[in-house]
Amino acid sequence: MLFFLSYYSHTFSFLNIFKYITLRSAGALFSAFFFVFFLGPWFIGCMRKYQKGGQPIRADGPERHLVLKKNTPTMGGILLAAGFILGSFLWADLRNPYLWIVLGNFLALCILGGTDDFIKVKKQNSAGLSGKKKFFWQSVIALISVAALWYYAPVTNRSILFFPFFKNVFINLGWLYFLWGPFVIIGASNAVNLTDGLDGLAIGPVIISSIIFAILSYLCGHAFFSAYLKVPHVFLAGELSVLCSSLIGAGLGFLWYNSSPAMIFMGDAGSLALGGFLGLISLMIKQEILFTIVGGVFVLETISVMVQVLVFKKTGKRFFLMAPIHHHFEKKGWSEPTVVLRFWIISCLLGLLALTSVKIR
Repeated sequence: MLFFLSYYSHTFSFLNIFKYITLRSAGALFSAFFFVFFLGPWFIGCMRKYQKGGQPIRADGPERHLVLKKNTPTMGGILLAAGFILGSFLWADLRNPYLWIVLGNFLALCILGGTDDFIKVKKQNSAGLSGKKKFFWQSVIALISVAALWYYAPVTNRSILFFPFFKNVFINLGWLYFLWGPFVIIGASNAVNLTDGLDGLAIGPVIISSIIFAILSYLCGHAFFSAYLKVPHVFLAGELSVLCSSLIGAGLGFLWYNSSPAMIFMGDAGSLALGGFLGLISLMIKQEILFTIVGGVFVLETISVMVQVLVFKKTGKRFFLMAPIHHHFEKKGWSEPTVVLRFWIISCLLGLLALTSVKIR
């Protein structure tokens, strides 16, 4: 919205600053942060009032969760989404089609997750929506997003799958892109959802991943930098830096209230939307494979669940003390803040590794 002030720069030259992505990214970050930070206490109070009993806690989870996390409200993802959308609208170029694809995908997954949270709270049961229903609607949302992205993406590389660390290694997926794209979005969405099991655990790596994607989006959208670094040039992708920055700000504001001991949980309303956001951004800037490094913590959490299920079906025994893997470390005696902080450290290191791949090309 504020971008349009640059139209009057011929009269007031200082308004030309609103053309710069770097300035608008900073503005989006601070706007989203302060919105979530100041609105947080009111929102948490409302959720406590209307959610009798708060989020249902898994009966088969760590025993201390049943005591320490009881009566904590959920659906904090709605507050995070509001801050993200506000920052995006204020500072992004509303003419950019990528903006609307990202916001549409984010809102749809937020509503889906919010519905799941509402059912859990209403029935005071951790089951929520059935897995089949959730997967069906995730698939519909992801397919629509990928179709829109296909329509607006540059024809030259819209179905190309690029590989990190190599400048001339790629695969043209063709129409298989309509299977690959939804797979990335749904996989990322569910991976973040699995990670969201401890106070601040999921939002930390989401913020770190968003920082990396903000940098990569700027590089991919800049013709000179993309050519110099041998990364795919995606026209208009630079504006995604503003969206990533808005999410960083909203995430930091939410972390203020979600850090241990959490005053509110993000719930599926947040985790499904955040994962879908990261997956979609990686598709837009042609860095899907690199996302497995950037979001390595999410990949680890997902693999731990898959291994646990497969081993249990084959042998009847558990490979981990409990899955996802963050609960395994809790069972081994690590405190919750220790698990969270160490996973954040891993996420930071993976993010730096992902950035080095750009130069190694």
